[in-house]
Amino acid sequence: MPGFERQVGIAEFSNARVRVIDLETGGNGPNDVCEIGWQDVIADEDGGWQVTDERGALLINPGRLISPDTMAVHHILDADVADAPYWKQVASRILRPAGRIDALAAHRASFEQRYCTPRFTGGTPWICTWKCAMRVWPELPRFSNQMLRYQRMPQGLNHETGLPAHRAMPDAYVTAHHLRDLLNRESLENLLAWSNEPGLLPRVPSGPDRGKGWDRLSDTTLREFIHDRDVEIWFSAQTELTRRGDPDQPQLSEPVQRTLL
Repeated sequence: MPGFERQVGIAEFSNARVRVIDLETGGNGPNDVCEIGWQDVIADEDGGWQVTDERGALLINPGRLISPDTMAVHHILDADVADAPYWKQVASRILRPAGRIDALAAHRASFEQRYCTPRFTGGTPWICTWKCAMRVWPELPRFSNQMLRYQRMPQGLNHETGLPAHRAMPDAYVTAHHLRDLLNRESLENLLAWSNEPGLLPRVPSGPDRGKGWDRLSDTTLREFIHDRDVEIWFSAQTELTRRGDPDQPQLSEPVQRTLL
């Protein structure tokens, strides 16, 4: 990809692999997965990253009826999963595939991490493509998986393979194209580090300053935002104060997402 300088990290060797995960659920319980989809992204011999043909999906029996609210999103019926395996029977096999695995990834990965716990992942680190997209493409107006798809139109993304939306394999396939392009701009180590912090919002998301970049706000307004209960808002305001070298700002005491645990 012309126009960027690659930051080479220790994990960026040929055959490095990241598995993108997407889940559909039947409710909000800890075992309510009703479908998992996956798509692999690998580093080639030249150090670039590519979306592979290694993808798939599996229906899961959540052990109870699927709620109408979630059924209206993914259209998976109770009859579809009646004979499917349970989450605990298949999760480790998909999340810890044979061979090398350098990271797992998902768009807004905190959702997948509720279900893909270290018990099943073996402690494999995660990349959140939502957080990383805001760092790499801050000029974009929105950062949902599907909006990134149509705002950016990633090269090589087959439209039909990425449909229907809100099903596990098509969504993982779309996310994998965002991940590929992120990895071709930034090192794997950078993406992992950003994913381990709250999301850095490019603009104020609500209120009288909605839509403004943080650099347009006064020090006083930024100090008000660092008391916000939303972790992404106070982290974004505090990051701008740090950039300005504000000596009165409090130190970030919880660098890892508080809302994941």
